[in-house]
Amino acid sequence: MNGTPATDASTLAFVESPVQLLNVLEWAHATAGTEAGSEARNRPHDLTVVVLSPTDPMTRGQLRRMAELARHEGMRVRWEEARGGAGAPFQTIGGLASALRRARRVVIGDPFSRYVQLLLTITRARELVVVDDGTATMEFIAQLTGGERLVRWHRRGGRRGPRDLVFGPVSAVARRRLTPSRARTVEVFTSMPVEEAPGVTVTANDFGWTRARFGPPRVSRGADLVGTSLVETGVVDPDRYVEAVTALARAHGATRYFAHRRESADKLHRLAVETGLEIVRPDLPLELIARRGPIGRLILSFPSTVVHTLPLALAGTGVRVAVCDVDPLWLRDTASPRAQGFLAGVTTTARDVQRLPALG
Repeated sequence: MNGTPATDASTLAFVESPVQLLNVLEWAHATAGTEAGSEARNRPHDLTVVVLSPTDPMTRGQLRRMAELARHEGMRVRWEEARGGAGAPFQTIGGLASALRRARRVVIGDPFSRYVQLLLTITRARELVVVDDGTATMEFIAQLTGGERLVRWHRRGGRRGPRDLVFGPVSAVARRRLTPSRARTVEVFTSMPVEEAPGVTVTANDFGWTRARFGPPRVSRGADLVGTSLVETGVVDPDRYVEAVTALARAHGATRYFAHRRESADKLHRLAVETGLEIVRPDLPLELIARRGPIGRLILSFPSTVVHTLPLALAGTGVRVAVCDVDPLWLRDTASPRAQGFLAGVTTTARDVQRLPALG
């Protein structure tokens, strides 16, 4: 376990992406002064972050950097090679079972993760916290309120495969665990606009830790463009996406393209050749990169989490965030029937952003 410390804390946080770990840090910062009896609620030594490491190299690299920041803040970090071979899941879950049963509070970053759902069937925690995982958090609340099965928005409407059917009972138990009851409280810590859910406490994430820890940034006169993984998730046609990025960059004079960690190398190479943009592969979540600077005075994005988070992280800097709608013609035949409505909702609910028309 790479020198991982023992897990002996009343709060366990499970993360699988750098954004989730960032938001664990934000949650701990935001609630550190909240009193529970005579003791502070989230002292660093009381919280252990368990990284369920993915296989994607870019995500792993960003997670390593975020883990360093978490340790610097006084948290214990347990790095699990949770996907390091056929036996890794059994070894990981077996090694965490005892700590899960003892934990009073469990914090998760992705309620749609099958790994996390398995862990939720073990825990006896009386407090569950879902920290922000971006646009997925919006869908989670909607599905929880509607009594639906938990499924990511870009897969919704598709046929259920054999693995979905086998995993169904586990997912159902996890959903019950995430439903508030007399025995369990549920909190959602988010910067996204979410519906009210009966019994769920929603706490606003204003990126106070990020603003206190980094910046303010040096702001340049130019524009930067933020990439998305909509092509990689099968939602947007790659040719349409490249055309839209080209048009958006030319219209606003953008010179840099901040790649999403899940964007493919082939697509990024094509963007560099056809648009002339400098491709930047950040080693930290974009909220921290932008806050450290330098950053353009205008940040351009398609519908994504950053149109909600960047205005908060960059509050008071003078940086503007603009979002370009996704034209329905860009969508692939394989896209979920709900994709267009969901993406439009991401845009229309964003605060303090400039709306740009879709580039047809």
